[in-house]
Amino acid sequence: MQKGQIFKIHSDFYYVKSGEEAFECKLREVIKKQKQKVFVGDFVEFEDGAIVKILPRKNYITRPTVANIDQVIIISAVKEPELSFLQLNRYIAFAKYHNLKTVLCFNKNDLSDNDTMIEKVFSIYEPLEFDILFTSALEGFGLDEFKEILKDKTSVLCGSSGVGKSSLINAISGINLRTKEVSEKTGRGTHTTRHSEIITIAKDTRIVDTPGFSNLKFDFLLPHEVDTLFSEIYPYKDLCKFQDCLHINETDCAVKAHLGEIDMTRYESYIAFVEEAKEYKEKVKYQGVKTESTHKQTHSKTAVKISSRKRQSARNTQKQNIYKDIDHEELD
Repeated sequence: MQKGQIFKIHSDFYYVKSGEEAFECKLREVIKKQKQKVFVGDFVEFEDGAIVKILPRKNYITRPTVANIDQVIIISAVKEPELSFLQLNRYIAFAKYHNLKTVLCFNKNDLSDNDTMIEKVFSIYEPLEFDILFTSALEGFGLDEFKEILKDKTSVLCGSSGVGKSSLINAISGINLRTKEVSEKTGRGTHTTRHSEIITIAKDTRIVDTPGFSNLKFDFLLPHEVDTLFSEIYPYKDLCKFQDCLHINETDCAVKAHLGEIDMTRYESYIAFVEEAKEYKEKVKYQGVKTESTHKQTHSKTAVKISSRKRQSARNTQKQNIYKDIDHEELD
């Protein structure tokens, strides 16, 4: 039995790296029947071209799904496309939800004709203790610092299309990933990365190149949970008059009382995410979205769960057998 890590998934094929070799594998039928989710980054056991076991994950993110990572590097463009603080805060909150170290990288620094945007970035995010890096894949600016941040880690690069993720990877690795210019008509990038893939830059240094996160929404948590994703808002949470305060329209709100200490682009992003979470709350309230897990984790071991329907079926069968035994005894 061999062990390795899935570095790419394409259709029904799973590409596994084991040592210096790569293997094209398929899932064994038992894993398909268990409906286990399989992610890029998963460590697996395989033999004869078949993955037979998914090993426990230390972490994972969704949208896109990637497992066993050390940090998230959010790539934004200083210009072309214009920097969107809403989108940047969306990625930051998403990484915080998954409790992952986050680095902010601002690419295309060569296109900036003044320092106003750079100063604004530092004023907002430096007090929040983020590592901040400015780069230019075209001119080679900041690439040494970028390499140092990546060293000996598995890093997920995320960001909108057209910000230069693939160009940065090309610049530091010599790999020739496909890139595309930002559309003059829309001012937005187009997807050049079609699927998530782990790319080895150097020994123990790997990048997960991902498609754009254009569909990322906070439609998976409740409104009162959103403030936990903003480190400058959360400390005031317990000082509000109402326990379920959303810090928007409520009276005696400690967060609103301290808005002078919170950047407005951050607060506006918070409100936008609360509105998305309200949609999820309505969905839970009127439709019900709870699904039963097919696996359970016990002491770092993953086991297949028997569904409630099957458990009930088994109990019914057991009862029927008992009644049959009673009937036989009465006949005897």
